[in-house]
Amino acid sequence: MKKLSKRNFIIAFGGSVIILALVRCVFPDVARPRKVQPQENRDSVKMDSSAFALSEGIDSAAGKKQDAESSDSIAGTSRFFASDGSLARHPIISVPDFGKTFPDQNDIQLIVANRWGVQPVDNREEAGGKQSGLVYVGSNPYFYIDKLHSSIPYLVPRASELLQYIGRTFYDSLVIKGLPLHKLIITSVLRSKEDVANLRSHNGNATQNSCHMYGTTFDVSYNRYQTVEAPGEARRKVRNDTLKWVLSEVLRDMRMHNRCYIKYEVNQGCFHITVR
Repeated sequence: MKKLSKRNFIIAFGGSVIILALVRCVFPDVARPRKVQPQENRDSVKMDSSAFALSEGIDSAAGKKQDAESSDSIAGTSRFFASDGSLARHPIISVPDFGKTFPDQNDIQLIVANRWGVQPVDNREEAGGKQSGLVYVGSNPYFYIDKLHSSIPYLVPRASELLQYIGRTFYDSLVIKGLPLHKLIITSVLRSKEDVANLRSHNGNATQNSCHMYGTTFDVSYNRYQTVEAPGEARRKVRNDTLKWVLSEVLRDMRMHNRCYIKYEVNQGCFHITVR
């Protein structure tokens, strides 16, 4: 190989410098240092890119749905806010007829009571031995257990969960309708055979084979409610009829979704509810 002279080497080197300078002027990014990713990051990027390429068609529908939901919220279809950002107004509608909306008689409720409930007990002392299939139901932020004269505060877990859900949903409905919070009042829960016999002696509506004996049934007052307020706080007064209308909307939805059977008790002033 022919050795370059010093003069030729200088000429060749200078030409290369000029060419590189021209390339840098035309393509400035060439001269910028490239950030090298760690091996695991490069693998991650490669996998993410592949996953995106494979799932793009699958996720596009979900993405469009999310975009639509976001657009709906912005457009004012949010449950809580109107299109101008103000709180949405939810009128109190109630139900057209309490008796027709909640018509489930004892014989209908008794079918599911036998399915989900415990065996009836003779007296309250015997009920203590049934606690493996029952849970204690006490007053809490959503409802208040009234002073019980003909029952004890126990339910099967399925019925207890329904009662909790009704209480929370009633709260939600009061909030979105702009009403002060009120607790539901539970007037009757589990009854023994002895309780039923005593009740039948002065209550014509009480039946011998009551659903209350199975721990699946509870009564919710519709003409009495407990106001939720801090000590010394003066809350806006709300008519019991207004609260009854709100409660009836909640219970109608529960019944329509096959969560329970409900009988509107006129003389006892309560909704008689059995879990399904």
